[in-house]
Amino acid sequence: MTESDLKAGVIFGDRATDEYVYMPASEIGVKVPVCVYEAPGLRDDIDFAEALRLIRVRSLRPTTHPRLGKTSC
Repeated sequence: MTESDLKAGVIFGDRATDEYVYMPASEIGVKVPVCVYEAPGLRDDIDFAEALRLIRVRSLRPTTHPRLGKTSC
């Protein structure tokens, strides 16, 4: 479920820690997509496998991003 949500543009995060993982709209449907990990003072491109790992390890849930809203689309 997390994988399909991420591929659909759903933003995962934790508003308390200001951490977010999402796939930019420009990457949706790309064969090898690049995702974004944001934390205070940090914005990094990460591969899809790392995005899924961070979502699991940090227990990130679908949330609302302060700039993007609920989805990256």
